[in-house]
Amino acid sequence: MEKEAKKEVFRKYLDSDGVLDALTKALVSLYEQNEKPSSAIEFIQNKLGGPTLAEHEKLKADFSNLQLRYNELLAKHQAKCQEFERLKISHSEEPSSKDMLDKEERSL
Repeated sequence: MEKEAKKEVFRKYLDSDGVLDALTKALVSLYEQNEKPSSAIEFIQNKLGGPTLAEHEKLKADFSNLQLRYNELLAKHQAKCQEFERLKISHSEEPSSKDMLDKEERSL
């Protein structure tokens, strides 16, 4: 009985979000095609609003290129942050121009 109850809860969940209707419409549309598409899964994905396999591959390639670009920019950013920290440290170790002027005034 527990297994049947789980199935019913799941079916209601799918029905409440419109999943069953969307799948039924996609399958009916596929059934009504005079010339069946070469890829039933791609047809259904397209009917459900997903990308085609070609679009998916292009998106994966774009993502890969963007990930590479992000890694390059992150490395440059980290290098600039390190350079900035070195400059901050070296600047704090050097006497300021005010300190140098004060020292000159005292020597006069």
